[in-house]
Amino acid sequence: MTSVAGARWGLVFWEQAGRTYASITGPETRTGAAPVPEGATFTGIEFAIGTSLRIVPTPMLVNGGIELPDTTRRTFRLDGVRWETPGPDDAEALVDGLVRAGAVVRDLLVADLLRGHRPAVSGRTVERRFRAATGLTRGAVRQIERARTAAELLATGDPAADVVAKLDYFDEPHLARALRSYVGRTVRQLREGTGGAIALDLDQRLTS
Repeated sequence: MTSVAGARWGLVFWEQAGRTYASITGPETRTGAAPVPEGATFTGIEFAIGTSLRIVPTPMLVNGGIELPDTTRRTFRLDGVRWETPGPDDAEALVDGLVRAGAVVRDLLVADLLRGHRPAVSGRTVERRFRAATGLTRGAVRQIERARTAAELLATGDPAADVVAKLDYFDEPHLARALRSYVGRTVRQLREGTGGAIALDLDQRLTS
């Protein structure tokens, strides 16, 4: 399956051949190929930009991840606590529990910045805090999120010219380069649904 660049970290759970696995996934700055084990079923949770795990700095997860040991069909271990292994209907309850326990934290300065507020600190401080919270620069996050949005619009039938105008690309070649770098698809492939399986969204995208 083609993996798509993403600015968010997440948790992924999957079952295969009677065994259950869990991993922390990091932001991805480029497209690539992701293995899909035969017969596996997945549940994924994608967390808001600016949130992070207390025990793992997000910069350590960029273009990588961590498999969680001692995972069973019923429970998994994270931040020194055993949690119930979620299915698609249990993801929100798990996130609420992680937030209440302080296992998932949020940088309020980054949250305010993403809402369009201007923090009363220097630009250098803003960039340092943003990179510490997300593992990426603000420019990288904007480019990745814009390319993902463009891919989703094209896949639902929007003309390329409309996507260029809507998302402020310079022109169609600029859009094409962004799609190639961050999505691994051409405009035509997205519109026709060709090119094989692609991971544009996890099962749920949750904020805390």
